[in-house]
Amino acid sequence: MAAKAWKGTTYGNSWMHAWLIRLLKVLDVRILYVFSDVFVIPFFMLFSSGPGHVRRFYREGLGFSAFKAWRLSWSNLCKFSQAVIDKFAMYAGKRFKVEVEGYGHFKALADKPEGFVQLSSHLGNYEIAGYTLAATQKRLNAVVFGGEKDSVMASRTQMFEATNVRMIPVREDMGHLFHIDKALSDGEIVSIPGDRVFGSAKVLKTSFLGREASFPAGPFSVAAMRGLGVISVSVMKTAPKAYKIYVTPMPYDTDAPRKEQLRQLVGAYGAEVERLVREYPAQWYNYFDFWAQ
Repeated sequence: MAAKAWKGTTYGNSWMHAWLIRLLKVLDVRILYVFSDVFVIPFFMLFSSGPGHVRRFYREGLGFSAFKAWRLSWSNLCKFSQAVIDKFAMYAGKRFKVEVEGYGHFKALADKPEGFVQLSSHLGNYEIAGYTLAATQKRLNAVVFGGEKDSVMASRTQMFEATNVRMIPVREDMGHLFHIDKALSDGEIVSIPGDRVFGSAKVLKTSFLGREASFPAGPFSVAAMRGLGVISVSVMKTAPKAYKIYVTPMPYDTDAPRKEQLRQLVGAYGAEVERLVREYPAQWYNYFDFWAQ
């Protein structure tokens, strides 16, 4: 589909990324917000397929008027640009005020000897969680897109060293599955996105914003087959220099048949993503037809 032309990598090359980090060492992030809003966002509104899919998401998924959907699609690109700028600001040494709601759920699982699964989504700025929500007694293994730019991966690695986080890039030969299995067997945390299907036929369907949507089966299966705890973690921007992390448990009956366990997990996850989408509609960053994936 044309809407999937975006490859998932951070825009720009290593030279641009290095200069952006240098700028952010001395500039307030709000200066770059304004620059992006004035000079970058209009280009994407005119020439990118993403805003069109987001407008349809607002119209058909959330039931907004045409004008409100157009206004939110503009705000969505502005927020997404800010999320990218904030990521590089973190690489430059800047820090944001972060509030955590539900930290007790994270700590309760982190204190157990067993590993657990931490579900993320393409909603808000999840990468901030990797620099903030850490467990000293357990390593967090973040499953990430394997085609990201080397400069971004290098910056992430440097930042994650301080928070006991290791990245597991998704590989075409499926080698990442062995790393995931070993991490959970060793009692570690595995963080994995639960809202994007990468061409796999194995999906779970659940109601999302009033329509049936497909979610990848893998993230839910790796937890259910071991009877592990599952939480959803979302990081939402609340002010120019502030974020709020939502930690929400994903309850399911570990004694139920496997099919029912998966149904409960994907249903709880879909409900949580829907709740946050309704509260923060401008921070939905899935730039393709979500229901047709």
